[in-house]
Amino acid sequence: MAILIDETKRVIIQGITGREGQARAKLMLGYGTRVVGGCTPGKGGQEVLGVSVFDGVAEAMAHAEAHEGGPVDISVVLVPAKFVKCAAIEAIEAGVKLLVLVPDRVPVWDAMEIAASAKAHGAQFVGPNTLGVISPGKAVVGMIGGRAASAKAWFKVGSVGVISRSGGMSSSTAYYLGREGIGCSTICHVGGDSVLGLRFPDVGLLFEADAQTEAIVVFGEIGGSMEEDLAALMRAGRVTKPVVAYIGGKAAKEGTRFSHAGAIIEGGKGTHEGKVKALTEAGAVVVESFGDLAGATKLILGAQ
Repeated sequence: MAILIDETKRVIIQGITGREGQARAKLMLGYGTRVVGGCTPGKGGQEVLGVSVFDGVAEAMAHAEAHEGGPVDISVVLVPAKFVKCAAIEAIEAGVKLLVLVPDRVPVWDAMEIAASAKAHGAQFVGPNTLGVISPGKAVVGMIGGRAASAKAWFKVGSVGVISRSGGMSSSTAYYLGREGIGCSTICHVGGDSVLGLRFPDVGLLFEADAQTEAIVVFGEIGGSMEEDLAALMRAGRVTKPVVAYIGGKAAKEGTRFSHAGAIIEGGKGTHEGKVKALTEAGAVVVESFGDLAGATKLILGAQ
């Protein structure tokens, strides 16, 4: 089954006529994603890689409902950071239920407003500052994999769900799992910002409900409480599938930012030690070195 994205989901790209929009459209189309339209104000009537461009999301939604068998399921937002809030809220108000917010440097207050709009309209979003989501062999949204050929070569179809706070390590985790003969159901980069849409516990629950996923692999970091919140779900019996995790930032001291805006220890919270302890006590296998993640996952799968 996979989660969030598959070959049936109808996808639009906001900002498709820009350089990034065109590059990522090429990736998504080449991988097999069902891209049914693009949006750029003032560029309606054009085409990009054979995809019709509309001035707004409402027009793209109407086109999808009339010609693609149903409404737009997902919008991938690839506009400059200062325009992300307006683009995201436009899509949410038009009825899109899942957004993938790729740009970094989206202001925190803008992300909070997007979150409020999504909650009010029953929508969800991944990001900001995400490479996106890929369900190997089915579809990709965002820019994970870079090129279609790379994505097809690196990411194998299988039964492990990957959740990561790092874009590069999302790909690396799936790549090294593949070298151990382990494929993935879905790889989700939740993003590295301090205010996010879908977080580790949200994605963990989606994997728990997914028939294809047998185990969950986590690439975590210091800062925030996502890992601890996932551990709480495990202790409550809401996430019962095996979890294998690596937590980056062990050597970071309080006040030091590790890689991402959301990866900072403040007030003694979000420490490496605390995250390892919470996950271990909840039953997860937490490895000391990233290089051990794939091997530990192979052992867990073999023991089931």
